[in-house]
Amino acid sequence: MWRGRILDNERHDITKEDMDLDEETLFIVSQTFKALGDPTRIRILNLLAEKECAVSEISDKLHLSQSTVSHQLRFLKNLRLVKFRRSGTSIFYSPDDQHVMALLHQAIHHACHD
Repeated sequence: MWRGRILDNERHDITKEDMDLDEETLFIVSQTFKALGDPTRIRILNLLAEKECAVSEISDKLHLSQSTVSHQLRFLKNLRLVKFRRSGTSIFYSPDDQHVMALLHQAIHHACHD
């Protein structure tokens, strides 16, 4: 019986208790995949994986309106997939969940792999 998973080339043991999914866990997992199922959010997370950015920089680099970026960042922040820090009047965003970022990078690698 398989009792582990591979993530970032590390083995993590999973117990039977980990496999019992309560409603809250199911909701969080489904919302995480919902976040990763949107092309705009994928682009934002991929950019933030490179460096922290302000809304205006994300908007410029991805050719999106600031309103769109702010809306998507709010969704990602509510799921604790991104965090922010203030510097003067600017707010900079960066990834807040390395497990989800690893999952995203694995999905991108899978999509690009022949």
